[in-house]
Amino acid sequence: MDIDVLRSTLGCAAERVRAEKPLAGSVTNGVTMDFVANSQLAAGGSAAMVYLPDEAERLVNVGGALYLNMGTLLPVYEQTIPTAAAAARRAGKPWVVDPVGIGIGALRARLLADLKDDKPTIIRGNASEIIALATLWGLGGDAGTGPLGVDSVDEVEAARAAAVALARWTGGAVAVSGVCDLVTNGQVVARCQGGSALMEKVTGFGCSLGGVTAVYAACADPFAAATAAVVLYNIAGARAATRTTLPASFKVAFIDELAAAIPADIAEGPLTLEEV
Repeated sequence: MDIDVLRSTLGCAAERVRAEKPLAGSVTNGVTMDFVANSQLAAGGSAAMVYLPDEAERLVNVGGALYLNMGTLLPVYEQTIPTAAAAARRAGKPWVVDPVGIGIGALRARLLADLKDDKPTIIRGNASEIIALATLWGLGGDAGTGPLGVDSVDEVEAARAAAVALARWTGGAVAVSGVCDLVTNGQVVARCQGGSALMEKVTGFGCSLGGVTAVYAACADPFAAATAAVVLYNIAGARAATRTTLPASFKVAFIDELAAAIPADIAEGPLTLEEV
C-alpha cells in the first residue's frame, strides 16, 4: 500500500462523513457516554446511545455502523452485546469493539470471548487491552498482568504482534492507542503521533475515539476508517493543547477542534506506513 494512496483515501473518508452524517449507534460506557456522543457529532456523524437488546438491534438495522464498548457493564448487557454483535454480522454492517477493562471480571471475559466468532470490523484499545484480547482469543502469547483497571501497563510496540494477529483473524483492522498510535490490517502498519498529554487527564478519550471510529467505519474500509479516526484525534488533541493547559477546558477545546478539522487536515496528518 502506498502512503499517498492511503492519504487520499483518508481525505475521501472524511469528506463522506461530513456529507453523509452516518449514524453509528452505541452500546457504550456510562461514564463516557456524553463524550462519545458529542465527539461523534463533532466529527460529522450522528449518535444514538442505547442499553436494551431490541434497541441495539434496531440501531444496527437503521444505522451505518455499530459501536460496542465494554466499560461499566450493566446486567442487561449480557443480552444486549451478543444480540447487537450478531445482528451486525448478519446485516453485514461494520462494528467496532473496545475491550475496556478486559480481565476485571468473569462476565466481561465471557462476553469478549464470545465476540471472537462475530469478528468485529475494528478493535480499538490500549496496548494492554489488545494483548489481553489476543490472548483470550488464543491468538497471542502471554498477556502478562493485563491492564491496570482500564489503564495500559504496556507500550504500544509491545502490542504490535497481538494487533496484527487480531486483524488477520477478523479480516478488519486494529487500532492501538498510546504515545504513538498504531493501526494495522494485518498486512501493513500505520503509525501516528500527535495528540497531547492532557488526553490522559480526562476520562473518555479512548471511548470516544471508538465511537468516532465507528462513524468512519460507515464510510470507509476498516483500515482507512481506523486510521482516519486516529489521525483526526491526534490533530484535534495537538490543536486543543495550544489553547489551554487545564483538563476541563482541554476537553471542550478538543471537541471544538474535532468539528473544525477539515478533510485536507486528515489527509495530510502525521502518518507513517510500513509493511508487516
